[in-house]
Amino acid sequence: MLTSDINAAQRLHTDILMRHTLPVLGLILVTGPLAATSALADTFRFTAIPDEDESRLVERFSKVADYLEGELGVDVEYVPVKSYGAAVTAFRNDQVQLAWFGGLSGVQARRLVPGSEALAQGAEDAEFTSYFIANQSTGLEPGEELPDAAEDMTFTFGAKTSTSGRLMPEHYLRQRFDEAPEGTFSRVGFSGDHSRTIALVEAGTYDIGAVNFSVWDAAVEEGRVDTDKVQVIWTTPSYPDYQWTLRGDADERFGDGFTDQVRQALLEMTDPDLLESFPRSGFIPADNSMYAPIEEVAENLGLIR
Repeated sequence: MLTSDINAAQRLHTDILMRHTLPVLGLILVTGPLAATSALADTFRFTAIPDEDESRLVERFSKVADYLEGELGVDVEYVPVKSYGAAVTAFRNDQVQLAWFGGLSGVQARRLVPGSEALAQGAEDAEFTSYFIANQSTGLEPGEELPDAAEDMTFTFGAKTSTSGRLMPEHYLRQRFDEAPEGTFSRVGFSGDHSRTIALVEAGTYDIGAVNFSVWDAAVEEGRVDTDKVQVIWTTPSYPDYQWTLRGDADERFGDGFTDQVRQALLEMTDPDLLESFPRSGFIPADNSMYAPIEEVAENLGLIR
């Protein structure tokens, strides 16, 4: 064979090889990012209502994410949010699949995402309470009911959709004074979270405030409250509150039986370090029916329709 014929044959072979190889290379280049996107979509994400300052929440729930990742065998990520409403929105939009909600925010989320389930609540959440706290300058003292002298003072709730910082305190205020809080107090505000409520009442910015009992107890135990300036003057009757709620399509997305896995992981969260960060002594089973009283009060107050 002539040299020119050999060279022509080599060029033909190379051309055929490239025409068959390039599409394969292109396929590899395309499927790489697609595979990464698929893996990202399988990350299990959760959030929590921001009932305390963000730095404490990130510290507390990052540890929970690590625990859940080990128990569930999937990537788990904690997604912080800026408000109670943002937590419900993230759940509705499938930006998170699990959330640590208060009683009212849980009811709202489950209404928006049919099939979603309350899986577990803290042992303390079956009979939760709110504290009414007052600045010492008011002269108000602890008693079995809110005193008449509280009228015409200033008052702050926590977040507008907080069960323990607004919903149930307003319910009991209306029972006590037979009118809306705006008719009872000279000024009514919303602090945004329980830690802020404590700080505002301690500083005298508001005379009285409603706060989650567990946040108050933890703050006192850790020395973050000056009890010479602010004290508890009344404790509400009990009601159901916080719970873990999972989207109804979790099994479809993460595999059959995933809901049961999540429930088991939550109920078996017994590490004192994890539980102390809530703070809860442990988690017990929950279901949607337990929150019917919260739903009824919220409807009566016009907070949900």
